[in-house]
Amino acid sequence: MNRKRTKIVATISDKRCEPEFIRELFEAGMDAIRINSAHLNAEGALKIIENGRKVSDRIPFILDTKGPEIRTTKSDSPIKVERGQKIKIMGDPDAITTQACIFVNYPGFTDDVPVGSSILIDDGEVELVIESKDGNILECVATNDGCIGSRKSLNVPGVRFALPSVSERDREFIEFAAAEDIAFIAHSFVRSARDVIDVQSVLDEFGGKAKIIAKIENQEGVDNIDEILDNVYGIMVARGDLAIEIPYEKIPGIQRMIITKCIERRKPVIVATQMLHSMISNPRPTRAEVSDIASAIYSQTDAIMLSGETASGKYAAEAVRTMTRVAMEVEKSKESYIEMPAGEMTGKVSAYLAKVAVKTSLRVGARAIIADTVQGRTIRNMAAFRGYNLVFAQCYSRNTMRELAISYGVYASYQEKKNSVDQFLMRSLKHMTASHSLKDDDIVVVLAGNFSGGKGFSFIEVGTVEYLKERVSITD
Repeated sequence: MNRKRTKIVATISDKRCEPEFIRELFEAGMDAIRINSAHLNAEGALKIIENGRKVSDRIPFILDTKGPEIRTTKSDSPIKVERGQKIKIMGDPDAITTQACIFVNYPGFTDDVPVGSSILIDDGEVELVIESKDGNILECVATNDGCIGSRKSLNVPGVRFALPSVSERDREFIEFAAAEDIAFIAHSFVRSARDVIDVQSVLDEFGGKAKIIAKIENQEGVDNIDEILDNVYGIMVARGDLAIEIPYEKIPGIQRMIITKCIERRKPVIVATQMLHSMISNPRPTRAEVSDIASAIYSQTDAIMLSGETASGKYAAEAVRTMTRVAMEVEKSKESYIEMPAGEMTGKVSAYLAKVAVKTSLRVGARAIIADTVQGRTIRNMAAFRGYNLVFAQCYSRNTMRELAISYGVYASYQEKKNSVDQFLMRSLKHMTASHSLKDDDIVVVLAGNFSGGKGFSFIEVGTVEYLKERVSITD
């Protein structure tokens, strides 16, 4: 029962995705696997999925699409840049970047960017300032020494581009996600509700059931966060590009604001980017990284994410274990309950009982909450209160079981739907005592009702495991 509440998402590469490696991360505390479509093809993604499913059918996959993103085109070798050097930029997705000219994958790039703008390449490693335009060529000057590699990200703070929401490559991966029954699509550079609606229409076209997570990576996404929340399952605060597009000193406040809004709306939220970046090459984190993780947890995020640390880092398992240790320590001292309205996600009665269950579990010193669910909505409602006690969700759908893996404090299992509360309790208590170390004298709060065919909770009971066993005639 000694488990963290904050979930961990780990990025896995097809270059290192053996079942043994994934199992090591899972046992270290990984709750979900992220697949970055920008760095592999469908064959590589399928390899990760097949190996992950060999480890556990509870692990959800988050497929990260590229979204309306601008990158440099392919280059045969890195382009060295010196401060003060004159550099040309053009928009042509089919051209190869060379020392003579940097090409980008958006044909209308030169039309959209005004003279005087700063162009930041590869998360700001190289900065170029536009001095003039000559037809469809931008004449720029480098402000620092650096190196521009192949297909690197490109940002122009303050400039909005008329890029389509879903690229052809994104469309292919969304179709792949539908075919492979992927749990989540994390769509990059979401600017407004329109981007999310366009992704959903492609999912619907291919019969996909994946839930959409909007990656907030620019000012437009921040400005439109409320309408985006109306149309998504969850949010990822992708701080890498966000800190390039927006002054970095504003990022902590934006991160906290988005987390708060997600909690109020009962939407899972993931904080991402460089949380343990030094552990790509070092076995120990920096004090600043530990504080960064702690800050996100104190802000009550559902999940925190690792990128290069687990995709290519030398200390992948150590990075997951580090996150787990920090999470468990911080969770001992942070606020153990958020007081807010019950909400009405699944009706007033169900929402009220969900809130009562969380508060009661704290007041009576319960070890856990056991609840059943079909779609997971009332479980997410409970998770939003950020109660200290774990919620053991008994799911009547395997998809719901996987979706709840990124919700705060929720550990989900699958069971077939029962016809009565006694049957539900019988199966649940057997599973909990066998798998989660619940003892006979442990107090639990039981919240149920979905077995009756209704929507949401209609039944609540509090008692020791021993009492509940006796009540439903379970013999040891």
